[in-house]
Amino acid sequence: MAHVQGSNFVHVGVTGDRVPGRALVVSTLDNLNKGSSGQAVQNANLMLGLPETQGLLAPPIFP
Repeated sequence: MAHVQGSNFVHVGVTGDRVPGRALVVSTLDNLNKGSSGQAVQNANLMLGLPETQGLLAPPIFP
């Protein structure tokens, strides 16, 4: 979680399973930015004529 906390990023990991032909997929995200608050920032950017991703591509915040 620390690698995506406070950011608009998602980390995805994929590894093979013990069962042939299956894979395990694990992902982590900070849904504060990936949810409706991030969408509100994106919409505000569009309404104000700013680049759509302004403020959403900041590096993660570490505690």
